[in-house]
Amino acid sequence: MGHTASELAAATPATRDRYVDLLRVASLGTVICGHWLMAAVSADGIGNLLALLPPLQLLTWGLQVMPVFFFVGGFSHALSYRSLRRKADGPVYAAFLRARLQRLLRPTLVFVLVWTAVALAVQLAGGGDGRLSGAALRLVTQPLWFIGIYLAMVAFTPPLLRLHERWGWGAFAALAGAAALVDVLRFALGVPYVEFLNFGFVWLAVHQLGFLRADGRLSRPGPSSRPAVLAAAGLLGAVALVAYGPYPLSMVGMPGEKVSNMAPPTLALLCHGMWLVGAVELLRHPATRLLARPRAWRAVVAANGVAMTAFLWHLTAMLAVYAVQLGLGLALPEPASAAWWAQVPVRMAAAAALTGVLVAAFRRFEAPGKAGSSGPAGSGPRAAAGTTLCLLGILGLSMTGLGGLLDGHSATLIALPLTAPAAIGMAVGGALLVERSASPRRVRLRG
Repeated sequence: MGHTASELAAATPATRDRYVDLLRVASLGTVICGHWLMAAVSADGIGNLLALLPPLQLLTWGLQVMPVFFFVGGFSHALSYRSLRRKADGPVYAAFLRARLQRLLRPTLVFVLVWTAVALAVQLAGGGDGRLSGAALRLVTQPLWFIGIYLAMVAFTPPLLRLHERWGWGAFAALAGAAALVDVLRFALGVPYVEFLNFGFVWLAVHQLGFLRADGRLSRPGPSSRPAVLAAAGLLGAVALVAYGPYPLSMVGMPGEKVSNMAPPTLALLCHGMWLVGAVELLRHPATRLLARPRAWRAVVAANGVAMTAFLWHLTAMLAVYAVQLGLGLALPEPASAAWWAQVPVRMAAAAALTGVLVAAFRRFEAPGKAGSSGPAGSGPRAAAGTTLCLLGILGLSMTGLGGLLDGHSATLIALPLTAPAAIGMAVGGALLVERSASPRRVRLRG
């Protein structure tokens, strides 16, 4: 039987860094609200509000907070891996991967399989070619890119943590330098395909900042503190790159743009992540005082237990709100018009309520399992292979969407074409491989 949020909050050890939990919930919540706001649905399809009103792209400098989530992931992964390494006598890589991925893969695969069934039903009924239905089937899987990247971060944690323990800030600087070199090769020399390397270098550099936080290297107080320096350097760097370089203003992808800061990531996005990390670290102490209050901490604990489920299903809720609006015969106002803006609070409230219903239905798949530090040691190579299959499948599905399940529609992942059925098979097969990486031998605990 699961524990209630109140019981979990009351049992929180004094040593727990509560601010990290708040950042995890707040970053996902910000992304959800940003997606609800940016969706510009009309009878012609689904567009992007930021493309219709380009000055609003400046809002992405506050709403694009995925770097904060990856930063928090680095912190949590460092603590988790070190805990396993201290307690176990023998290899722990497979156990680490299973423990970190369990709460991520189960709700994700349930989401994918449910939506695959819906997409098949829609297309078999001949309804997959409509402008709105087709756009919805493409849109609903797009946020999965974040989960694919996160899987890579988990897989690379042990070797990058070793580099961090030896070189500290030097490891972060090396990743940042590699990201800068990739952009030079891409924009100045026109080297083909090199830009895809920054899916690794940019996001792993942000992840590396989480390692630094885990060691207390981002927490020195004072006006010239490292968070302040990091925030200032990142913000100035991002402003200079956007103002004088080939980088767009938006920190999220825009339809039809030749260069995106997101896909693949650029040095400008890394600078954006640096300033966000510095900024949230500057707020650490007042936020920690707030979280010492029982009511505030209970709210964070409750939200943290369902945050991934809410993230996975929030676009489904938004699309359902628009579907109901159309089903009732209510006209959709022209996006960005006065009538459209007037409906925004109502649509967002309805989407939030429906997300709550979906969370209630699917939250059990996010519940933590019984895996722990004493779980089976298992095969590290098999777990790594399974994780690789998962991340490629989930990334591929975020690009293909579910609109072409029956006609062989494909998208290019790095340099290879991939269809949605193949991507789904890779994700499911990889997850099974991770689960079956356990061996009969168990990690022997010291002490």
